[in-house]
Amino acid sequence: MNSFKDLSLPEALQSTLSAMNYSVPTPIQAKAIPIAMAGRDLVGCAQTGTGKTAAFCVPMICSLIKTPAKTALILAPTRELAMQIEEVFKKLTARHQDLKIALLIGGASMGSQFRALRNRPRVIVATPGRLNDHLRQRSVTLDSVGILVLDEADRMLDMGFAPQLNQILKFVPKNRQTLLFSATMPSDIQQLAMRYMQNPERVTIGTVSQPAVTIDQSVVQTTQATKNNVLIDEVTSRDGSILIFARTKRRTDRLARFLYDSGHKVSRIHGDRTQKQRNDAIDGFKHGKFRILVATDIAARGIDISHIAHVINYDLPAVAEDYIHRIGRTGRAGAEGKALSFVTPEEKPLWKDITRLLAKKNVSVNARTLQQ
Repeated sequence: MNSFKDLSLPEALQSTLSAMNYSVPTPIQAKAIPIAMAGRDLVGCAQTGTGKTAAFCVPMICSLIKTPAKTALILAPTRELAMQIEEVFKKLTARHQDLKIALLIGGASMGSQFRALRNRPRVIVATPGRLNDHLRQRSVTLDSVGILVLDEADRMLDMGFAPQLNQILKFVPKNRQTLLFSATMPSDIQQLAMRYMQNPERVTIGTVSQPAVTIDQSVVQTTQATKNNVLIDEVTSRDGSILIFARTKRRTDRLARFLYDSGHKVSRIHGDRTQKQRNDAIDGFKHGKFRILVATDIAARGIDISHIAHVINYDLPAVAEDYIHRIGRTGRAGAEGKALSFVTPEEKPLWKDITRLLAKKNVSVNARTLQQ
């Protein structure tokens, strides 16, 4: 598959893809779409930002058009990712108004979700917790699901959703197509595939848990007392949008306030903010109202914004693998990006774990020590 025109797609979908400038598929799309269109179960593993959403949406749309009685269920670990999937699906189905979609996520009105479900959507995009809420209230049925997508499956397991996934899958027909996509392939993902999938085809693009080669990574040695001053210097000297990661919700709030008081256009997201606040922050960051977004790890995989020029790890992640996911917010789809990490004496053990992970992948990081 060298072009989307190589596929036997419905004319309206092909026209929409052309209008969206989808011409040459990304590697994961080129390998995954033909397998999914053949009706096979699929385990797809690729870095974030490689076009996985279209890789499952395109064959799903074709299948739904072909079989009007069939519905689809897409599960995602975070509200932000679920909303992005909904956005991509709506764009792809702009000429198929009959393919209605319902978004079931926490922090949003149950009433509006009840109304969306009463419209008999062909596709449901949901986070596991909110879908289970609807299943308990019997406001949703999954009897007609013919396609199940588990997106960012490793993240769902990391966030403790395994029991909720097991509960949901009791309501989904066993005779279905299952598409599982993940940025990493730990043993629990392989067990999940063995338990819930039928002889899946496996597609791996690039090196699993490998930072994009277009990301210039650097680290600076500093201290807790001087971190804020160093951050101001770094933010001021850089051009373009900046995503900053902090360890906790409180530190995220405090850091955003510090940057705002220093004259920067900044917003923040974390788990205690309302869904509207999170939406406004991401939308403002995406469209340039805010140059800087400060976030907890909730954004490590939940944000897909192509123009993020810099990622700054103000605090290092507690798990080395999360470093890969954080810096993967920049350098997406072949673009260049820069990632900077602050390392204090207290964080040196965390940085050693990260450098060991990067060394296994032959990735180098530029290091410098500030004169204190």
